[in-house]
Amino acid sequence: MSTGRTTALSENTLFGMGNPLLDISAVVDKDFLDKFGLKLNDQILAEDKHKVLFEEIVKRSKVEYHAGGSTQNSVKIAQWMIQEPQKVATFFGCIGADQFGEILKEKAAEAHVDAHYYEQNEEPTGTCAACITGDNRSLVANLAAANCYKKEKHLDLDSNWELVKKAKVYYIAGFFLTVSPESIMKVAKHASDNNKIFCMNLSAPFISQFFKEPLMKVMPYVDILFGNETEAATFAKELGFETDDIAEIANKTQNLPKENTKRQRVVVFTQGKEDTVATVGEKVTMFPVLDIDQNHIVDTNGAGDAFVGGFLSALVQEHVLEECIRAGHYAANVIIRRVGCTFPEKPEFH
Repeated sequence: MSTGRTTALSENTLFGMGNPLLDISAVVDKDFLDKFGLKLNDQILAEDKHKVLFEEIVKRSKVEYHAGGSTQNSVKIAQWMIQEPQKVATFFGCIGADQFGEILKEKAAEAHVDAHYYEQNEEPTGTCAACITGDNRSLVANLAAANCYKKEKHLDLDSNWELVKKAKVYYIAGFFLTVSPESIMKVAKHASDNNKIFCMNLSAPFISQFFKEPLMKVMPYVDILFGNETEAATFAKELGFETDDIAEIANKTQNLPKENTKRQRVVVFTQGKEDTVATVGEKVTMFPVLDIDQNHIVDTNGAGDAFVGGFLSALVQEHVLEECIRAGHYAANVIIRRVGCTFPEKPEFH
């Protein structure tokens, strides 16, 4: 992150890899959440007991289908913020050879993202049930095909690895740690060895709790770490930071061991409508989010992904941290006024 200048962008400058999912969102009531043991604003992986949930949610009134998956959402938003040229963002992930997979391909093309999916026949395309109650949402992901991503079958292919090498900024949500940590390590090491920027997201409390080992293996390669206040608190607890002060957590996270010492790690924690916390040099700074009338909030699902997308759009143009955060706040502010991670034709961001 350097000058305030806008750098001319070329295709495939931003690389994302993750779980491509089709979001199935519907408004539900508290009984529905209780029935399946869901918490407000949580993200979990589907278990056998949730099979029925997917059958039930599609029968509800006003079901909406949107292309989703955390990393895919973020690179789409980044591309939307950038507008021109198209295909600045590349995306890798695994889908099934089915109708939902075709929808994901169409949606990626419409968003001008250069998506290269690994397609297989073993599992159907992954889905994510977004159970919406008021302005809260509980997410249940059935990874299915997304879980079948294979490094040697896709990432290692010369034509695909060439696309990885073209990028200057890399972003992978923590969710992908449950799928292919070896793919993440290969990309992270490439970024570190070539002094490029590797970004990651804590993604959900369960990642720090149950996938701490692969998370901490990749952490020395992380140049920018994103997360929200709940994820930050869980991460701090798992690492024995012995503090629940978000600024202190950001500071301690910044100071974890780092492989490429040419770049100081930047830690960015969002807190919903409260200030975003970021490490700037040795200091921790608070950045207020944009004001929004509560009545204008339609769906907070995707706000975190949108923040990252906006941030990345400024980052690939080599803008300073403050500008990256401002772009992130703008994108999140747009997304929460709409259902799903969707956006108007053009951003009004200057």
